[in-house]
Amino acid sequence: MAKGAVTQAAGFLAAGVSCGLKRSGKRDLALLHCPGGAAAAAMFTTNKIVSAAVEIARRHAKTAKIYGVVINSGNANACTGQKGLDDAVAMCRTAAKHIDAHSHEVLVASTGIIGHPLPIARVKAGIGAAAAALSASAAAGHDFARAIMTTDTRCKEAAATLRIAGKTVTIGGTVKGAGMIGPNMATTISVITTDAAISTPMLKKAMAAAIGESLNKLTVDGHQSTNDTAIALASGAAGNPTITRRDTRFRSFAKALKTVCEDLARQMALDAEGATRMFKVIVTGAATSAEAAKAARAVADYDLVKCAVHGGDPNWGRIICAVGSCGVRLDPKKITCKIGDAVVFRNGRPIKFDAAKVSDTIRQKYHTITVNLGAGKCSDFCYGCDLSRAYVTINADYHT
Repeated sequence: MAKGAVTQAAGFLAAGVSCGLKRSGKRDLALLHCPGGAAAAAMFTTNKIVSAAVEIARRHAKTAKIYGVVINSGNANACTGQKGLDDAVAMCRTAAKHIDAHSHEVLVASTGIIGHPLPIARVKAGIGAAAAALSASAAAGHDFARAIMTTDTRCKEAAATLRIAGKTVTIGGTVKGAGMIGPNMATTISVITTDAAISTPMLKKAMAAAIGESLNKLTVDGHQSTNDTAIALASGAAGNPTITRRDTRFRSFAKALKTVCEDLARQMALDAEGATRMFKVIVTGAATSAEAAKAARAVADYDLVKCAVHGGDPNWGRIICAVGSCGVRLDPKKITCKIGDAVVFRNGRPIKFDAAKVSDTIRQKYHTITVNLGAGKCSDFCYGCDLSRAYVTINADYHT
């Protein structure tokens, strides 16, 4: 149970307040504080156009210990020139002042509308209000999660516990994102906290692996943001012997971290803009791992597949077309496709199947599509969601 998520782990305080960035008046400024300092791992968008926050956070992430994270929603602070960079620095400097840290010991992230100058006076006031509200309570964790939302309809939080060398270790996290999701080396805005004692290099390895097998496997609309940021902080407050190498303790921690990230990825898919259901595309029989990943994402991104999923239509032809047009090697005489447990296409030929039963499978909140390319022994997967009329409405009405 994710009770507060980012405040589940010992050694963290959080807050989420409204500073007037959102017209709705909803929470839009989030602050996280680790009084004892934390080892940090961060991953960012590989889009060549990045927000000011990403530029500054990349620099600060190299700091030995991080004491705070400040995030605003409602304004991406992207494509805002030197003022944007100055404002991102000001956010860090203001947060550092309130938590008794140096500005380079604070990470920053922004999300929202691109190209609008940040009303920095409001943001600074919001940081002050958030600092005054910092708490380790579950309510404070929820406020933090709500404050980073944009078109999300609900906050996404997850947590897990494990035992390391006789100590109970907790991992908690939250993520925002409902649209413009086609991550590459990061994902939307996500913050993971843990009280595990783990070295920075090992935390980076665990984080990269967990994100790579969960949030980075999700595509909503194939569009990568300018602001994607994923942050993991480890306070060490659990008191376990510090994890410094790939041993049993590291593998246990990495597995639990992956579980949290997988949970968050599924929550994102089911709260995607206009989504009513999600699916997992599994590609087997690929010539290489890279081609398996490429084919899986091609199916998950294929608009006609996504529309068929929305309509509960077992249209295997769209799936086969997606893998056939994405540039991977396959054997047309061996390619096979399953929807759920039902084979709908075998060895390059259609076969009889119960269309009504397969339609029922597709209409579930979650189902799998499996494609064997017949070209090798490699496999991979990708998460996707349906494409509904609501997605178009949301994005047509979004601010311009």
